[in-house]
Amino acid sequence: MAAHLSYGRVNLNILREAARKELREFLDKCAGSKAIVWDEYLTGPFGLIAQYSLLKEHEVEKMFTLKSGRLPSADVKNIIFFVRPRLELMDIIAENVFRCHHSSRDFHILFVPRRSMLCEQRLKEQGVLGSFINIDEYILDLIPYDGDLLSMEYESAFRECYLENDQTSLYHTAKGLMTLQALYGTIPQIYGKGDCARHVANMMLRMKREFAGTQNQILPVFDTLLLLDRNVDLLTPLATQLTYEGLIDEIYGINNGYVKLPPEKFAQKKQGEASKDLPTEPKKLQLNSAEELYAEIRDKNFNAVGAALSKKAKIISAAFEERHNAKTVGEIKQFVSQLPHMQAARSSLANHTSIAELIKDITTSEAFFDNLTVEQEFMTGVDTDKVNTYIEDCIAQKDPLIKILRLVCMQSVCNNGLKQKVLDYYKREILQTYGYEHILTLNNLEKGGLLKPQTSSRNNYPTIRKTLKLWMEDANEQNPNDISYVYSGYAPLSIRLTQVLARPGWRSIEEVLKMLPGPHFEERQQLPSGLHKKRQQGENRTTLVFFLGGVTYAEIAALRFLSQMEDSGMEYIIATTKLVNGTTWIKSLMDRIPPSCF
Repeated sequence: MAAHLSYGRVNLNILREAARKELREFLDKCAGSKAIVWDEYLTGPFGLIAQYSLLKEHEVEKMFTLKSGRLPSADVKNIIFFVRPRLELMDIIAENVFRCHHSSRDFHILFVPRRSMLCEQRLKEQGVLGSFINIDEYILDLIPYDGDLLSMEYESAFRECYLENDQTSLYHTAKGLMTLQALYGTIPQIYGKGDCARHVANMMLRMKREFAGTQNQILPVFDTLLLLDRNVDLLTPLATQLTYEGLIDEIYGINNGYVKLPPEKFAQKKQGEASKDLPTEPKKLQLNSAEELYAEIRDKNFNAVGAALSKKAKIISAAFEERHNAKTVGEIKQFVSQLPHMQAARSSLANHTSIAELIKDITTSEAFFDNLTVEQEFMTGVDTDKVNTYIEDCIAQKDPLIKILRLVCMQSVCNNGLKQKVLDYYKREILQTYGYEHILTLNNLEKGGLLKPQTSSRNNYPTIRKTLKLWMEDANEQNPNDISYVYSGYAPLSIRLTQVLARPGWRSIEEVLKMLPGPHFEERQQLPSGLHKKRQQGENRTTLVFFLGGVTYAEIAALRFLSQMEDSGMEYIIATTKLVNGTTWIKSLMDRIPPSCF
């Protein structure tokens, strides 16, 4: 039981248990000893659903990573491939099976999240389809990451929707939401903004009509579903996140709830010990609300983290000092019983102090400050219509390409496109400095609306910024009173829309909504009689906010802040196709022409 998933208003353990039950049922179909061959990308998401102990209970004896060549030897009856429906993976599987052709093993394949006819056809062409006894699908759409956070970890969702016009991810989203409603009741109200949001809502309503005979008799847990397209707010993911969790992700990358950190900061050096014995393996830490201290500091602006850690250190130190006051046997026994918790707290404090020091080295550097200054100038509308000298200097110094692309895209978004002359200049400088193979990437960014020529003389961004109060001077970082603290002044547009929807409602910002891409809409789903909630005095409403195309940790922090506000009357659960930051998001849109083409 993952206890941290059941702390919140919605018990997400129910979803995790449903996924585990389905996995157990599939494993039991393959009688006898088993080896699993993993598509490497799936190991992280599956780790959040089932640990090795669960697999072991169902006779899984070996686990391998899917790679070409011969399968490692294993004395098992069944070989099960857990894979995404990708054609290139089918070729590897075919080679694996072919090389074990004379063995008496049974082969099975489990597609995640959907079975694919194209993939089966490829296996048939390779002459191995008949070798598989079971071909099945494991519908892993929404994975619980924390007590208020669900992700599909569908890394190409934004790219597919906006570059390739492929709506597969939207279908998976709709299916995931139907699964959610089967477990937590029909969501009575659906709001949305954007073309993808409209598609998902239409698919959900169609699926509901198809299952019209089977009425869902569960009392609804969610009051509202809000579907938001990522392209409604392209600015937020490009900005540098300034919360503790956001900065960990920006600098080190959080993958499936884990972060890998430089090991030297965490070495337990004993006095007089030589430094040559320092570990070389990265320090891997799990990050979620099961850890008390992390739950307390992760959503704070980084400038408020030092004071929080110092306060915690004093509390822990005082708790350990209590041992001197324990006189009676009963008091000593009580102190000893608290010891494991206190030691865990001390270890947690040491880890987060080390992480904070690592981050501080970066955030106090001149390079970080200069970059942030330019970002904030763009957000406030300063000189967005001409070539930026800082960006020019960064290109001349050959700074990382992703840093350049984030800044240029940010300038374009804040200016509703760049003048053709400015855009051509940036493109020329980037291609001449970083190589012409990046021409595809620039084309992709233009297709996705991130880097585009100005088509009309009117820039709507200043109007949107003023109407929605997207820039707050003197944001209070220590004791915030507004969501803008997560970017030290900038309030994420996506979260402002969510906040306004709750109160006073979107009718108050009709003009701004028309300036943003895609339609906005409202749908109601009929509930069976007797399932209408009778709200208690002072009881909060629960909204599921679904980001189509990715969400950042800073946006999640802003939604948690809204949930905790005493007068908000609303609690938010967050769902997304993928947890992203500016770097991973831009990377997902990058393409390179092989150098051999030149």
